[in-house]
Amino acid sequence: QVQLVESGGGLVQAGGSLTLSCADSGRTFSIDAMGWFRQAPGKEREFVAAIRRSGGNTYYADSVKGRFTISRDNAKNTVYLQMNSLKPEDTAVYYCAATPKWTVVALLRLSEWNYWGQGTQVTVSS
Repeated sequence: QVQLVESGGGLVQAGGSLTLSCADSGRTFSIDAMGWFRQAPGKEREFVAAIRRSGGNTYYADSVKGRFTISRDNAKNTVYLQMNSLKPEDTAVYYCAATPKWTVVALLRLSEWNYWGQGTQVTVSS
């Protein structure tokens, strides 16, 4: 099993910045990629960004490209999501996730992500 624990959510004004963290532990050798998803009230959970454990390749949703940056500190077993130029439409519960696959098709498919964190609320006020 892999355990994921998120932190760093909160309330921020539009145009502001926030950094989320996700610490992983357990049988992480089975994981090829870590990622972030978000779910706004009344909407489906959507992909935000992913980073490959080996090589550091990244992939972003178009809606956050240029504003969000995903990174990883392997020494701390932690993945970060730096969110800049936040908009009210970025308001959602953000979830950290882990998957054993690295293909665009797999990254965008919820069922391919085996492990999930508990979620952290991000609220952007206008």
